Amino acid sequence: MTAQRAADRADRADRADRADRTDRAGPGPRPEPPATLVDAATFREVLSHFATGVVIVTALAGDRPVGLTCQSFTALSLDPPMILFCPARTSTSWPVLAGCGRLCVNILSADQHEISNGFARSGADKFAGVAWTPLSNGAPALERAAAHIGVRIAEVYDGGDHHIVTCHVESLRAGEGGAPLLYYRSEYRHLRHQD
Repeated sequence: MTAQRAADRADRADRADRADRTDRAGPGPRPEPPATLVDAATFREVLSHFATGVVIVTALAGDRPVGLTCQSFTALSLDPPMILFCPARTSTSWPVLAGCGRLCVNILSADQHEISNGFARSGADKFAGVAWTPLSNGAPALERAAAHIGVRIAEVYDGGDHHIVTCHVESLRAGEGGAPLLYYRSEYRHLRHQD
């Protein structure tokens, strides 16, 4: 790439960034996103160096339990207590969960990688053979999970190819699952206990 083309690309990205900041200050049409400067494969590979936990977000849609696996999850606020997670826009389970309003975020334990894989797939009965009990809000709390967080959806924002879902925390309980399931370098991992 020539120096001029690189400078033009950087200038377009800078203009788009300024327009985006201006857009957040008031109403009006959203600007186009800046030109992509990073390819998807490199982005995915570099970010795989950040270890995450794995959660399954569940709800009860009428009398039918629904859920999805998510690794984009974090605490958002202590006062008021809030969390956020980011389901993919392509998820077929997310629209059903969104319609429920009250959810359970199940923090998976180290031995729950098969359940994680099952809830990441579309089309199958994700709850087949999976034991759970309802939280006080009715959402399924998966047995042997490291922890359960009962939440109410607050807001849903655009996050590119994902949604950004913020939730108010309504209940908390530590499960009996022990150490958490981790995802690092595109593989499930476990904590190693130090003596």
